[in-house]
This record gives sequence, structure tokens and C-alpha cells, in this order.
Amino acid sequence: MMTSKQRAYLKKLASDLDTIFQIGKGGVTDEICFQLGNALEARELIKIKILETCPTSVKDSATIIAQKTDAEVVQTIGMKIVLFKVSSNESNRKIDLKKIR
Repeated sequence: MMTSKQRAYLKKLASDLDTIFQIGKGGVTDEICFQLGNALEARELIKIKILETCPTSVKDSATIIAQKTDAEVVQTIGMKIVLFKVSSNESNRKIDLKKIR
């Protein structure tokens, strides 16, 4: 579980990120979750946009994706979701939350 300081740090990092996925009328599928899992493994912190046509709400979509990818929801803001997951590959690790208490 992440502390409020860690969450604030990740929000700050995410503010400069580009959205790398959009989820629309197809909703949150296993295929999308698989792709998001790969993106999290490579980047650790990602931003997703939920389109108006998505059958689930932003918060519900965030919960589903987080469960299926073992990620943590950093924030949902408007129609965007920010997710974080520590990469299992040492060479992909860029964000160290241990130094932030």
C-alpha cells in the first residue's frame, strides 16, 4: 500500500506523461489488460483515457484494470486514470518509492 506522500510524488510524475491508451466502446477487455500489463512492466507509471463510449465508469474501469494487472491506482481525474506497478525487471525500474516515506 502506498503512502500519501508516495501517491503525491507519482501524481507529480504523471502530470508530464502522455496518455498511452484509450478505452472506448469495447470496454475493459482481457486483451487491453494484457497490453496495459506489458506497458506497466516497461514504464511502471502509465496514463489511460476512458472515452465517453466506454460502458463502465472511470472509477470502475480503474478498479478492474488494477485488479487484472496487479497495479495500484494512483488517481482518477476526469476521464483519465493513472496506474503504477513496480517492474519485475530490474532494468526497467525507474521509480523508487522506498526513499519517499
